[in-house]
Amino acid sequence: MRVQGGLQPEDWLKWGQFTTFKSNAATLLEQQVQANQTIYCSPLVDPYQPGEESEQLMPKILEILIRHPPKVFVIQTRSPLVYRDCDLLVSLAQRTRVRISFSVTTNLEEVRRLYEPRCASIRKRLDVMKYLRAAGLDVYPTLAPLLPCDPETLAEKVLKVTVNDVIGDPFHVRTTKKRGATTADAGWEVSLQHGYSDWHDPALQEEIVKRIEQVVSTAGREFYVGTKGFGRLSIL
Repeated sequence: MRVQGGLQPEDWLKWGQFTTFKSNAATLLEQQVQANQTIYCSPLVDPYQPGEESEQLMPKILEILIRHPPKVFVIQTRSPLVYRDCDLLVSLAQRTRVRISFSVTTNLEEVRRLYEPRCASIRKRLDVMKYLRAAGLDVYPTLAPLLPCDPETLAEKVLKVTVNDVIGDPFHVRTTKKRGATTADAGWEVSLQHGYSDWHDPALQEEIVKRIEQVVSTAGREFYVGTKGFGRLSIL
């Protein structure tokens, strides 16, 4: 991404403070989309981040996909803005398999405000998941990253508004996970300042995962963690 995105070294010091839009995304998509493709939108950047409200790139992308449906189309988001495009997503779901992986990171609003101050409240996220599901869309609750929470309560809340299996991923930062995806270092600083550094301990993370898995399995569903879980979203 550093090469393809045209970013400079100093840009990475301001990560999270700016957005660069691929304004010709729909045009490029129409030229390249194929019926046998699985499209994941997207593992790096939330397609429904705040700037999308004014830029409105996703409606154009969805209109292209409705005309040229791929094999599978997955959206990964934590934003209620996705509901704006509900009608387009329903139309696309009539042409291909659409999955919406919706991230809920904690059941504690005070924790959400610490780590995700610019993101929607947990209540709003749960409501949107319920509305999308009521519209007939395939919604997967994604507990990632797993921020400080009451594991049982968090699991119960997402089970209540969905019918699919649950995906999760512990709260990784580079100090405890040397390779692979992590949360920005700022997350580690928040944990240190507010007494949550133990949430980065692999032993505690394993315990939290087991507690969530117990609740999910009691409800008759599966709980998949990490790349195994996210990989299931692309299976036909």
